Amino acid sequence: MARAGLTAERLTRAGAEMADEAGFAQVTVSALARRFDVQVASLYSHVRGSRDLRTRIALLALDELADRAADAIAGRSGKDALVALADVYRDYAREHPGRYEASRLRLDPETAAGSAGVRHARMTRAILRGYDLAGDDQTHAVRLLGSVFHGFVDLEAAGGFDHSTPGSQESWSRILDVLDTALRTWSRGTP
Repeated sequence: MARAGLTAERLTRAGAEMADEAGFAQVTVSALARRFDVQVASLYSHVRGSRDLRTRIALLALDELADRAADAIAGRSGKDALVALADVYRDYAREHPGRYEASRLRLDPETAAGSAGVRHARMTRAILRGYDLAGDDQTHAVRLLGSVFHGFVDLEAAGGFDHSTPGSQESWSRILDVLDTALRTWSRGTP
């Protein structure tokens, strides 16, 4: 019999909190059972195992990020939209480091196709259309933005910028300026 009050959603949210506190790698069904002071077996009526739990947390994080991004870029275009999107990722990673890590979990193709990851791609491509990028150029630019945003956030979270000046905020602003310039001049550099 399932323990009263436990649901897949409640377990997912508790797992997301655990990820933010202890790191995404620490989230397992066993750890979650300890948190709720229940037997591991009692959780299997709600989640199929640790992989299922971690996938649910990833989907939650992607949803949260997509909602924040949609709100942040609404009514913006060009550099304003680019900066708003970038800041959403950076701020979310600072506020929810475990969930942010979860948002990058490799999902199977079917799960990925039904996730908010599709919304992220659409929003990024919408921003890039404002720079007159389409087709392969748009795909290359999506990959560039993802690499820069996630790379910077990962290095910052690992303390990679803690021992040098200027501060990371100044670097972040300069990088976004350079990205905007690169995107505005992209087609001029293409033969």
